[in-house]
Amino acid sequence: MIITWQGQACFKLQDKIGPDGVTVVTDPFNKDIGLKVPNFEADIITVSHDHHDHNNVSALRGTPFVVDCAGEYDFKGVLIEGIDSFHDDREGAERGGNIIYRLEIDDISITHLGDLGHSLNDAQLEKVAGTDILLIPVGGKYTIDAKKAVEVISQIEPRIVIPMHYKVKDLKVDIDGVDKFIKEIGLTPTYEEKLKISKKDLPQEDMELVILSI
Repeated sequence: MIITWQGQACFKLQDKIGPDGVTVVTDPFNKDIGLKVPNFEADIITVSHDHHDHNNVSALRGTPFVVDCAGEYDFKGVLIEGIDSFHDDREGAERGGNIIYRLEIDDISITHLGDLGHSLNDAQLEKVAGTDILLIPVGGKYTIDAKKAVEVISQIEPRIVIPMHYKVKDLKVDIDGVDKFIKEIGLTPTYEEKLKISKKDLPQEDMELVILSI
């Protein structure tokens, strides 16, 4: 499994490199946010909600299978479950709905929280139980902030946490940087260009925090 961060909530998830591999892309953004737009071939694209920094499906090459609503899907050996949630803490009254995606790739369970705006309820928690790798927004303002993110992490108890949707160089969105979250969670992070990991390499005891570069 290879995880590469493109910025905001966009990740490239690959079970392996080469023509036999499957590439999943989450929440592709457009050029308006100031970052380099993802432009490579995708087999599967997940869209958590219909905002311009999350739904630029046409930027990707190929003929991808696009998932943009809740439900269960199975495509090219990748199991996907979309789970309804909200983009704010007022049941969508401010910013509408959001879809959490749980993906099973290469025997690893990855949960992408999209632009989550609240703690999880029991039904949502049941669906993400056993998550190995959690992709979680931490920048606040439009999503949960650093403090709320730590609460959600304690609810889910993943093995690896990868923060997303925070301020980086050239990003034109006014949100917090990652330092506030690192301080709040109290873990010493590992910094990687990309995360290469297999099921047997997952931490068995202590949770790990991985910060990916763009």
